[in-house]
Amino acid sequence: MKSQFLLKFFALVIFLFTVSLFAQKNQIRVACIGNSITYGFGIKDSTQKYPYQLGKLLGINYLVKNFGVNGRTMLKKGDYPYWKENAFKDALAFKPQIVIICLGTNDSKPWNWKYGNEFYSDYTSMVKAFRKEGKPEIFVCDCPPAFSHKYSISDSVIHYQIIPLIDSVRSETHTKLIDFYSKMKKDSSMFFDGIHPDGKGAFIMAQIVYNAIKKYPVRVKKN
Repeated sequence: MKSQFLLKFFALVIFLFTVSLFAQKNQIRVACIGNSITYGFGIKDSTQKYPYQLGKLLGINYLVKNFGVNGRTMLKKGDYPYWKENAFKDALAFKPQIVIICLGTNDSKPWNWKYGNEFYSDYTSMVKAFRKEGKPEIFVCDCPPAFSHKYSISDSVIHYQIIPLIDSVRSETHTKLIDFYSKMKKDSSMFFDGIHPDGKGAFIMAQIVYNAIKKYPVRVKKN
């Protein structure tokens, strides 16, 4: 009896292991591109960062990776362009089937925004870079509001100049829009320094992205 029990137990373990491997192999890859807001600056518990919480919401059929880097810009001529980061190369190599791009906050700084006339072309170039070797579903994001002028970030530039350009990118590149700005306008208490969301704010972001992904069922081909 004991030997039969052990055989059944090991058979079950092997079955569950095989199912787990199959599920992992067929997971939909989601790349979260962004700056410190995506990275989760100031959030000590990594499980509270928005990409991690997004992964929990989406479940086992999705593999979500955080490619956020503190202080980075969309502008290639910005002080710290995302383009030069290993995270960008790693994100491309990840071959995501869903891409979430949330850049623009640091571009609003005066020394960066003097190159603002190149923001649209740089943004469309990034969309093209992710489409070069595949056909991912790409979501472009209206940046969360800036509730302070800390780090020389300008909410007025974000609201009146950057967001309209992002909407133009969405229209021209046939991507989907995620609107953090208007949906988080009343959530200032969840931004611990006026710029970066805390764990609760990150959860709100994760919910917004989750709803957007579920609104547009994945039509990409699994690689």
